Amino acid sequence: MAGPLAISGSFALLLSVVACRNIMPPPLAPAARVEPSERVNALADATVAEVFEYSPERVALLRPPGARYDSLPDESPAAVLAREQRWRSELAELAAIPRSELADDDTRLAYDLARDWRERALERRVCRSELWGVSQMGGWQVSLANLAVAQPVGSADERAQALARFAQLPRYVDTQIAALREGLAAGWSAPRLVVDHVVRQLEILLATPRDQSPFASPALRGEDEEFRAAFLALVDEAVIPSLRRYRELLVSEYAPAARAELALAATPGGVACYRAALRSANTLRLSPEEIHARGHEALRETLRAMDEVAARSFAGKPPKEVLALLRSDAHYRYRDEAHVLAHAQQAMDRAWAALPRAFTQLPRARAQAEPIPAHQARTAAAHYLVAALDGSRPGTYRVRTIEPSGQSWSNGESVAFHEIVPGHHLQIALASENEALPPIARFLGNSGFSEGWALYAEQLADELGLFSSDVDRIGMLSARAFRAARLVLDTGIHALGWERERAVQFLTDHTVLARLQAEQEIDRYVAQPGQATAYYLGYQEILALRAEAQRTLGDRFDLREFHTVVLGGGGVTLPLLRERVAAWIRQSARD
Repeated sequence: MAGPLAISGSFALLLSVVACRNIMPPPLAPAARVEPSERVNALADATVAEVFEYSPERVALLRPPGARYDSLPDESPAAVLAREQRWRSELAELAAIPRSELADDDTRLAYDLARDWRERALERRVCRSELWGVSQMGGWQVSLANLAVAQPVGSADERAQALARFAQLPRYVDTQIAALREGLAAGWSAPRLVVDHVVRQLEILLATPRDQSPFASPALRGEDEEFRAAFLALVDEAVIPSLRRYRELLVSEYAPAARAELALAATPGGVACYRAALRSANTLRLSPEEIHARGHEALRETLRAMDEVAARSFAGKPPKEVLALLRSDAHYRYRDEAHVLAHAQQAMDRAWAALPRAFTQLPRARAQAEPIPAHQARTAAAHYLVAALDGSRPGTYRVRTIEPSGQSWSNGESVAFHEIVPGHHLQIALASENEALPPIARFLGNSGFSEGWALYAEQLADELGLFSSDVDRIGMLSARAFRAARLVLDTGIHALGWERERAVQFLTDHTVLARLQAEQEIDRYVAQPGQATAYYLGYQEILALRAEAQRTLGDRFDLREFHTVVLGGGGVTLPLLRERVAAWIRQSARD
């Protein structure tokens, strides 16, 4: 289950954005002598500033001090090429700085993250994703709808910024359309499957009454009648025509030319692109074949764990029969939307109460549950939206409530633990609230660490006794099997030629997911190559580090201290996490 990256999305989670200090590096005179630590911090802060600029949705959610809310990014191919050239220059500059000369651990952490961010970003450039950026998961029709809902309108200045920002939407969409046409001419396209999902999203947005549209949210939340009238006019005159124009482009020009193949390998440079997508998501250098094999082995291990629970509470039925029972028997399915939300809230409440047993620090920000919006209901998985730093918005768990009577409640608790506490909300809020960290560690992240932590949090919830019954525990194991299966499915689809039906059947055979949920998941992996591998790979890394600490420290191992070390570096990569934990183990063994 992802964060929105979207992210879900995301691409890999860039968990938002800017610090209190000025994050743009100062211009340097040619003859200036700048200390290595000063320059590293400037380049790391520039990384955060760039994410700030190109992730307006996340900035509006996080609401960092000094942020502006009046622009949309330039995502034209020319602007993307200019960024690529700057990244290459900055990476060369970082590579020339001796890490040993840096002043302190925080600066070394900033150096490692800034260098890794540019390396992964440059590897992804083979994908040329700006030329085929159609996605039901993280496309502009989703991210800008979320942006509108999060857009601040509490002051006259913020209301003026909201009007200025959304007045730019026609230009922004025209840039998207021009890039898609350029991509088609060069042989790039999104899969037809994905395009059809986006068309349906656009049709739902266009059919939604204006007073219920997410794009009208700033007007509906603003108390100034003049602003309300002006913003609603903007929705009518700029937003709706832009949505309609984009839909027309997709239906009349793009869909007929879109590729039928699901695999990223079917695109120009697709093999290299997929390897870059894998590293970008999970931060490890593993081949598709190795990940695929790991997935099969992880799935076998999880099914053995299911056998143990089934022997205790399901008369020893094979896991496949137990999962079929949980999918088909009305007793194990939700009654209605209220049942879905209540089940999630009860799990969250129990988890909050248990946190002091496993953690030395708790986040200040609280969290709430709400349904996934209607225009995303058939395409989005459950996901988390980051809390605002100023306390104006809690963290939000968007719950999948569509067709509740077709969903088993057996995995509802594990998803709540994953998305809120001890999972995403705990990890992300602790990082963003930690002013001692360099901004790049506070506000940026990656799926390998964040999703790995959230899957580990499901196991931790079981260790804390938070699951209500063996039915919920089977749901947890089904969720773990689901993440193991993702290693098989993502690589199967994008590198090994798996067709959609084979992937859907594989997922329903090994998890409690209903067919509609399985189809939704498979289509997500098609739209977000590589991201689905982050969960289990990150989980394996954290488990391995915990096991090593327990072996080395024996009776001196303290789980709360281990969690402090794991979460204390903010959004680190998995290789950097290994280094942090190894250093802690060495120090603890000496003490």
